[in-house]
Amino acid sequence: MSDVIYLCKTCRLENGQLPGEDFATALAERVSHLEIEVRTVACLNLCDTPMSLALRGVGKTAYLFSDVAASDVGDAAALAGLYVAAQDGEITDARAAGRLRHCLVGKIPAI
Repeated sequence: MSDVIYLCKTCRLENGQLPGEDFATALAERVSHLEIEVRTVACLNLCDTPMSLALRGVGKTAYLFSDVAASDVGDAAALAGLYVAAQDGEITDARAAGRLRHCLVGKIPAI
């Protein structure tokens, strides 16, 4: 598996909750049919706008999202499907990713 979704497990919401682990578990269930791995990491350095999510793949464009809500798990699953289907990682039509398409804060071209 060369595609990975990273979720920050230390992002703390205003109410003090740490939603990363639960979100990762729910997302992993929804994308189990796809060739993508869901991993949690200690920090994605977007602490002012939690929760953070990143997409990476070998030879693919990388994406970084912030302000991901616990209710966005369905949109994150749709985003994962778009990413897996994009051979070079370039998602040209992100409408299926719902609200997440407005949460993009960074895009890094593939090497």
